[in-house]
Amino acid sequence: MPLSLRRGRVTRVVDALHCEVDGVDCIVYVDVTGRVEEGDDVLVNVQARELGLGSGGFDVVYANLTRGLDLAPDDGAHVMALPYAPGQWAVRHAEEEQDRAAAAALDGLPVVLCTVHSQVAPAWAALQDRRVAYIQVAGGALPLDLSDTVRTLELALRVSVAPCFGGDARCVSVASALLWVARRADVAICAVGPGIVGTGTRFGHGAVSLAEAANVASALGGVPILAARVSDADARERHRGVSHHTQAVLDLCLGEVVVSSAEGGAGWREACAGLPLSHMGRGPDEDPSHFAAAYAAGRLAAERAR
Repeated sequence: MPLSLRRGRVTRVVDALHCEVDGVDCIVYVDVTGRVEEGDDVLVNVQARELGLGSGGFDVVYANLTRGLDLAPDDGAHVMALPYAPGQWAVRHAEEEQDRAAAAALDGLPVVLCTVHSQVAPAWAALQDRRVAYIQVAGGALPLDLSDTVRTLELALRVSVAPCFGGDARCVSVASALLWVARRADVAICAVGPGIVGTGTRFGHGAVSLAEAANVASALGGVPILAARVSDADARERHRGVSHHTQAVLDLCLGEVVVSSAEGGAGWREACAGLPLSHMGRGPDEDPSHFAAAYAAGRLAAERAR
């Protein structure tokens, strides 16, 4: 299906991420389109909203025709984001810095692997006294800045791995991202963005990208720790108890991976108080095992942190 683009006018600017176009809520990524102001003439991608795609069903500004044309690329950028796609743009990547900016190996760095974005906050809650780097990989939303959770948490560094974009640094590969954060953090949390892609099949889902992250972490001398996706309330049998996504990741891992469990998450409620906790629309009282297992992964990482 081709792009569904519609021309409209910005009727309200809410904040750096949200605006309204002809009165309809819209997401805008200003590092891609440039800033928007009330009255700007814009092109909006409306397809996801019109298809009713749940958490991903919102409009996105595609181009600002008023002040977003002829924008200059990042100074010194030579790598294209979303290469050869209609929306490609040049952006500076961390690999373009001098080699001394990255470590040569991970030296035991714990890497928490979150196959759904709702695990990030409870995993972080067990690591609040550590320098935590967040790394976003493909499998869900590509823009890092879309995550309310990531904007809420105190993180030492936020890194996006292509094709994801945004954050404090952008990397071409998960290997580069892990080595980049190894000198800047005590622990890495690696996750898909909000809105995981899924088809109901064994490997046809976004969680499999965490298997690559686990294998890379092992190869570079890190400690991969998989936050088991657990649910007592999911209506789908494949996600009830320990999700099939968890097993799919483990089936693709070539080295040893530490796996969390809900039983290891004692104290998660107190530690997570005040954090944005929601999994598939269910809160901590509706699906406690999910958040307990994610918190347990953070505890396992804290025990291994340098």
